[in-house]
Amino acid sequence: MSTATAPQSSDTVTNTTAEIRIYNTLTKTKEPFEPIAPPKVGIYLCGPTVYAESHIGHMVGPVIFDTIKRYLSYSGYDVTWVVNITDVDDKLINKSKERGIPMSQIAVEMTADYLANLKELGVNQIDYLPRATDHMSHIIRFIQDLEKKGFAYAVDGDVFFDVNKDPNYGQLSNRSLDDQQGEGGGAAAKKRSPGDFALWKSAKEGDVSWDSPWGKGRPGWHIECSAMSHEILGNTFDIHGGGLDLMFPHHENELAQSSCCHDAPMVKYWMHNGLMRAGEKGKVGGKSDREESAEEAESGKISRSKGAGGLADLIRQQTGERIRFFLLRSHYRSTIVYGEDALAEAGTSLEGFYRFFDRFAEITGGSFYDLPTNRHRDEGDFDPGKDELLIDIKAIREKFLAAMDDDFNTGSAIGVLFDALRSLNRHIDQNKLATGADVQSPAVVSFVQAATVLRDLAAVLGIFVKPTVRAGGDGGDADLLDGVVHLLINLRKEARERKDYATGDAIRDRLTELGVALLDKKEGTSWERSS
Repeated sequence: MSTATAPQSSDTVTNTTAEIRIYNTLTKTKEPFEPIAPPKVGIYLCGPTVYAESHIGHMVGPVIFDTIKRYLSYSGYDVTWVVNITDVDDKLINKSKERGIPMSQIAVEMTADYLANLKELGVNQIDYLPRATDHMSHIIRFIQDLEKKGFAYAVDGDVFFDVNKDPNYGQLSNRSLDDQQGEGGGAAAKKRSPGDFALWKSAKEGDVSWDSPWGKGRPGWHIECSAMSHEILGNTFDIHGGGLDLMFPHHENELAQSSCCHDAPMVKYWMHNGLMRAGEKGKVGGKSDREESAEEAESGKISRSKGAGGLADLIRQQTGERIRFFLLRSHYRSTIVYGEDALAEAGTSLEGFYRFFDRFAEITGGSFYDLPTNRHRDEGDFDPGKDELLIDIKAIREKFLAAMDDDFNTGSAIGVLFDALRSLNRHIDQNKLATGADVQSPAVVSFVQAATVLRDLAAVLGIFVKPTVRAGGDGGDADLLDGVVHLLINLRKEARERKDYATGDAIRDRLTELGVALLDKKEGTSWERSS
């Protein structure tokens, strides 16, 4: 990840034959994905305002767009993904005063927390993480250009965008000028129209500020993203992402100021992910001190004091992979209902895959995680011949690709992975594959090839990339505990195969006393902590 200049072109990427379709919020239709300058693709995602620790709601967009970049890259595109960091804002200024430390120190601390959480959830595809404070000259120049073209006006050190000068204003959120409502307070008296919004805010006494042609001050929220996206991705780029609650006013205002400044569309495809609710209602996140949109009001979002706390503890309890899997189980445009039961259900679903990985190791003597993955989708195609398992897996792979081609439907794609899991487990049972199997036998060779397809597809979603901590432990002792329990499970299995049921029962009973419950299923034995 970088905050440097725009990326250089590359000639190493193959052309794609994928027929990807994207739901464009601007047109309210699902459209064929046709990049502006293929195979190049530019993506901008609105990142966090770093005034407090990240919560799980902050991870929704990054996990979704990390997966989207993975899939576009897998489909042959050369993707540049930008996620901004808002490190100057009213909330940061207020937090600075509250804690009695510089705003920059808070921003650095909370950015580090955000990045650490992204890492735990496997979000590692971001190319640029620009900070607003590093782009102040670009922001000021952008505002000057708008002023010269007649779209902005200055009043007593403040600069506003004149929404009446943009005939297309409201096109993204389908709002008329009569529906608009801008900032209130002292700024309202300076504006020509209630819907006008701030590009530059004059400094209040004691606030952090920058010199500008209009006096000391700081940028408005919306202009920061327009300036940073333009600096890295250009006048018009392919995809702008963000939560549904950002459609108005943030994205609407970005679109207006950018298109007016450059006399060109800002973005070709606008993508908005659904919100996360705590229970049946309540968006996970803190209340904004900016103007609240209708989408936000309808979501009934909750404040941090009502449950949207830091994420690090949740990751330690649940693992990053479980949280990522939970976030991808539904289509990105759907509402995600967050709760302990829903997260536990996701974890239970994952255990089926983890048990299969154990079976794979027992049969092949190798690790599922060491199976190769493909850089591009065309490299993963294969001729199944007359092998029943491979015929099934090939059809499953095509179904997975079709789901992802259809507006990145990760929910359906994960369902397809479960189809692959069932086919692989059925093959094991039908061929009675077990420890010591002949790895050169046709049954094992096709089994490994089919498992490689599962590994390849899962990697596109950013799951099963590396071994993860399993249920039953935390920290550095988890792997050791899991290994010891599986050793006892294998000893119990051998005892039962010798018809030494007394020893097998003794192992089970003793583990139960220690708080470990064995789960005997037809595909094998797993374990979990008993309550």
